Amino acid sequence: MNKPVRALQALRGRGEQWVCSSCSRLPAAAMLLRHAPRRPYSGSSRLMDYVAPTPDQVRAQLRRKNLNGIYYTLSLILGTVALSYGSVPMYKMICQQTGWGGQPINTSHASTGSDPETRLQPVTGAKRLRITFASSVSDVLPWKFKPQQREVRVLPGETALAFYTATNTSDDDIIGVATYSVTPGQVAPYFGKIQCFCFEEQRLRAGETVDMPVFFYIDPEFLSDINTKGIEELTLSYTFFKAKYDREGHLRPVPTPR
Repeated sequence: MNKPVRALQALRGRGEQWVCSSCSRLPAAAMLLRHAPRRPYSGSSRLMDYVAPTPDQVRAQLRRKNLNGIYYTLSLILGTVALSYGSVPMYKMICQQTGWGGQPINTSHASTGSDPETRLQPVTGAKRLRITFASSVSDVLPWKFKPQQREVRVLPGETALAFYTATNTSDDDIIGVATYSVTPGQVAPYFGKIQCFCFEEQRLRAGETVDMPVFFYIDPEFLSDINTKGIEELTLSYTFFKAKYDREGHLRPVPTPR
């Protein structure tokens, strides 16, 4: 009997387990994997059941993905265009109904829901409010624009008429569009605009001067709002921008160069 056999029998006699010299140098986990029983290969494996798609199926799948990407891109572009055209009128409508951003409220959209005539009755026992006027023009608009009066004093519920004057100092006919605001901002919901030249096309010929009226009132509910308590002075500001029609026939402001 050779020496390796006698050594193996001696180990078994002492109850010890024999380990080969190669496995003795491996980690325990690697040794277990090396001596683990091997599973017989089965021809019914899922890997064998998988059938590769044909080139036509691959092309059809890629075509569907490309179409979905095109539809998504077109929807995003159309939504952006619709939002850009509708944002200005929508913002104007919301501001005129709520008074956000210092925008006065139109009398036809007043939030009280009562007859406008009931709000156009002066509150004789109240203190008169001082209304001041301010004006400005865009850098690209060659107009002179200023209020004809520095201030007026009105009672809540009393109508007032003010005028602005605009002069086209250039040699060309120019279209202008005005925006306006009321400060302090918490007073804007109670500033009722009956007649105004804002947000409308104002075309002035070369060297022409025109008077632009503003007919307004302060809603009497101004007196019962705790947020407007102590306010005795308001400022109505107008800003004129140069405008022109785009290819779709919409009137757009001319951007100011930076």
